[in-house]
Amino acid sequence: MEMSCNSVVGGNFEEVCPEKVIRFKPPLYKQRYQFVRDLVDRHEPKKVADLGCGDTKLLKLLKIYPCIQLLVGVDINEEKLHSNGHHLSPYLGEFVKPRDLDLTVTLYHGSVVERDSRLLGFDLITCIELIEHLNSDDLARFPEVVFGYLSPSMIVISTPNAEFNPLFPTVTLRDADHKFEWSRMEFQTWASRVANCYNYCVEFTGVGTPPAGSEHVGYCTQIGVFRKNSGKLAEPFVSQQHDQHVYKAVYTTSYPSLQQEKVLKFVLVGELLIQVERLRLKHQRMLRDQEKELDPKPSDTDFSQASHLLLGEAFTEAEKARIENSPQPFCEGEKFCIPLRRLLAYPKLHRLCVAEERMRSLIADSVCLSNDGSAVVVDLHNSWDYWPEDN
Repeated sequence: MEMSCNSVVGGNFEEVCPEKVIRFKPPLYKQRYQFVRDLVDRHEPKKVADLGCGDTKLLKLLKIYPCIQLLVGVDINEEKLHSNGHHLSPYLGEFVKPRDLDLTVTLYHGSVVERDSRLLGFDLITCIELIEHLNSDDLARFPEVVFGYLSPSMIVISTPNAEFNPLFPTVTLRDADHKFEWSRMEFQTWASRVANCYNYCVEFTGVGTPPAGSEHVGYCTQIGVFRKNSGKLAEPFVSQQHDQHVYKAVYTTSYPSLQQEKVLKFVLVGELLIQVERLRLKHQRMLRDQEKELDPKPSDTDFSQASHLLLGEAFTEAEKARIENSPQPFCEGEKFCIPLRRLLAYPKLHRLCVAEERMRSLIADSVCLSNDGSAVVVDLHNSWDYWPEDN
């Protein structure tokens, strides 16, 4: 944080020279988003919703987390959702290197004080700089909906700390749409009452450290992290409101993942063909070296020697052992055969967690298999093989 002639509050610059005011590094909104990201890193939620998602920047940051399988944004501004939805679409690279788990991203138009059953059962709900935009009636309904009805495992609420405001010249409320801004005592009193009413515990923290000499005002943004208590569950509205859909879905997209059979087959066949080609070329080199040294016949080739180097990769000791303990490739005339178990021993195929039988069914129409289906069979020599020493 540094002193500057430009004030940045809520991401907006305001000329206030010649007075020196505060600029946060990184910007305050990024610190708030990073706080949520750190929580996701620690707790690995599967279902996350951001209420008041606005320009969807937080959702865009969260969609990269492999633990998240359902990501939802809700906002009252439908136009914003329409204009920013495309930022949440999968990139080309996410098709080439798909996720391990499915991910669905959905944006809903609606009010955060309306009950929609599609948001039940979430692990984390975030409300970043949201509550200060609610009028008194909506603020009264907010706990009933979010804590009482939706009742997620964890809720994060951030809001401006009014005690920090005197450090900003000319600032009374930080945004023209803010209905209120609370002191730390006001926020903590409200949050503690809500937590007690709906069987949550709450911890208080914040982002945006004050400048030296002003530590007494606390963080610029105050944050409450609510966690549902174990034991009895506070879900009084679920049975009454189940399957109630009041939000309008304005955007949804699904990401390719290895849980989808077509995607798994694409990745599996691609990795398999790469492994087979590398093994074939390695075997050719071994045969040529043996011919030069007048070694035993090619059929006597011992694949156990330096088998972990067949792909030119560095493997861990466990990976080396797994490869060396798998059936060795072999030749039948001019055909080169690589057992499926051997291929599955290599890390890039092993991580796909595919059983041999399923692998066989997935690749059967893409590669040539041996009569018993236990090995991939390719020509040992191809017309495009090139060996410089032959010229």
